[in-house]
Amino acid sequence: MAVAALGAVVLDCPDPVALAGFYAGLLGGKIEDHEGWVELTGGAAVPLAFQAAPGFVPPRWPGPDGSQQFHLDLTVPDLDAAEREVLALGAAVLDAEDRERSFRVYADPAGHPFCLCAGQ
Repeated sequence: MAVAALGAVVLDCPDPVALAGFYAGLLGGKIEDHEGWVELTGGAAVPLAFQAAPGFVPPRWPGPDGSQQFHLDLTVPDLDAAEREVLALGAAVLDAEDRERSFRVYADPAGHPFCLCAGQ
């Protein structure tokens, strides 16, 4: 029997509302601002939440002197089409040169890495 259930994935960032807007554009869902605690609900199986982090320093990918902390794998039916859309939303390319590989790595506007992965 499990001890707990995953309630949300929480991302530290400098501007929770702005980052929630990026992920709403990417995953869909509704943004709920609870006085500094911002949630994106209804677009993903597990809610994403965003909190302000004074002095936030984005993870480096790849970071030989530190970890990337975490990343999201987002499954898409068409890597090229999804790439165009995430770039238009404000993502940055981290590693997408190998066009034959089944995934590509990007950073959200706050610098968190995420992968677009080929799938259904």
